[in-house]
Parts: sequence; C-alpha cells; structure tokens
Amino acid sequence: MTGLPEVPSITTVIGMQHVDLTGWACHMATTQLISDARLAEAIGSEAKLKTLARQSNDAADRYRDGAAARGDRVHNYAEQVALRQLGMPHNLSQARDALAEHNESGFADRFDEWWQSYQVKPLAAELTVWNHTVGYAGTLDLVAEIGGRVCLIDYKTRGTDRSGRVKSLNSNVVMQLAAGYKAEESLVDAQAGTWEPWAYGQDAMLLGVAIGETEVAAYQAKPQILAQYWQKFWALRQVWQYQQAVDSAPNPLQPIGPPVATTQQS
Repeated sequence: MTGLPEVPSITTVIGMQHVDLTGWACHMATTQLISDARLAEAIGSEAKLKTLARQSNDAADRYRDGAAARGDRVHNYAEQVALRQLGMPHNLSQARDALAEHNESGFADRFDEWWQSYQVKPLAAELTVWNHTVGYAGTLDLVAEIGGRVCLIDYKTRGTDRSGRVKSLNSNVVMQLAAGYKAEESLVDAQAGTWEPWAYGQDAMLLGVAIGETEVAAYQAKPQILAQYWQKFWALRQVWQYQQAVDSAPNPLQPIGPPVATTQQS
C-alpha cells in the first residue's frame, strides 16, 4: 500500500483511559508554594499570597512539560546509539551534548552501560507500525536481538527513588508493547509511503526499559497476561472510535418546554 494511515496512534488509544491526576497536581502546587523563597515575605499579605498561589497552580504542568522534554532528549540519544551501530546516519555526539547542556549526562552513561551489558544488537530503531484490522499506528523505540531473542522494546525515562534506584514502569507499557506486537505492517520508506508485512509478531520478547540517571532496568511483559492487555487496548480503541462519532455529531440535547395545558370539560 502507499500513503500514511489516518488512524489513532497507540498512545492516543491508551490515553482514552481516564487517569485522575488531581491529587498529584495539588501535591505539586503545594510543594512549589512551600518551597518558594518568597513565601516568608508574603505571610500577612493577602495580595502576595494570592500571587504565589496563582504562580504555583501550574507547577504540575511545568513539571510534566520538563519531564517530556527530558524524555525526548533521552529517547533521541538511545535512537542515535542504535543508528550508529546499524551503520546509518546519526547525530550521536549532538544528542549527548544536548543531555550534557541540561545536566542529564547520567542518563546517557547508564544507557551505554545497559547497552553493553545486554549486548544489544539493533535490528530497527523508531520503527513505525500499523494495524489495519483494528485501526491504529505507532512507533516502536527499538527492535533488537538480545541473548538470541528478538525483542520489541519501549523506553521510558524515569526518575530516581529515595533509595537511589530507577523508578519502576507503569503497567500501561504492556498495552503499548502488546499493540506493537500485534502490528500487521511496518513502514519501509516514509517518503514513498511503502510498507512491508510485519516480521516480528511471532516469538518476540516484549521489554519495557526504564532509563534513569543511576541505572537502567529492563522488564519483560509476562506472556501469560498479554491477551488481557491486548483486549483492554482493543476496547479502548472502540472507545476512541465512538468518541469521534459523538464529538462530530450535532448537539444531542434540545430545549423542551412544559406540556401544553389542556382544557378540562365538566
């Protein structure tokens, strides 16, 4: 086939699952407020306290945006490592410099250690996949051979816990990997819009890799529970489809007045 599929991405489908972050957002705002150096000076001034509170309200958004930018830099570095080993054009030095500029070189150092320790042999990096039957597309961070097994890999940049270990992964990564595993085609040439049958959906191992500043930890998605996570992803895909239909429909509500009074006859 030619052309790019007009379907939701894997992450868009998974995003149909509601996650309540209200508590986290309040925590971030409160933390920002109590750590603000201007707080002591503002005590007793309602106007100054309101200003600090207003500026603290978007602390969660700023943290999220910063984490997303950091994740992009780490993912880019990981991709460049794979491209270099594949003998393809890469910008590895620039990617490492970008991390260094933000004092994030630890992520690159730990990733390099993991790459060597697991003896990763990349087969494809940032591979776009498509499932026509269900209707979705997505990108796999890495397809590689590790220990003689083909692995489908999704990277997650994670922070460090109080014990100095990289934080664990959210179980949603299993849905993401299962959707990649169920792909039907993969992109060969983006400019030409050419695809080929999916070659890695038979006996691949699915790995979520948490990349932190102190360590990198790899987790295998348990084969015995993949069916349940695939079913959940399929259901969320249906939710996305029906939501599109609802959003494009006219206003489903219309005003209605009281019933017309009837004349009673004696």
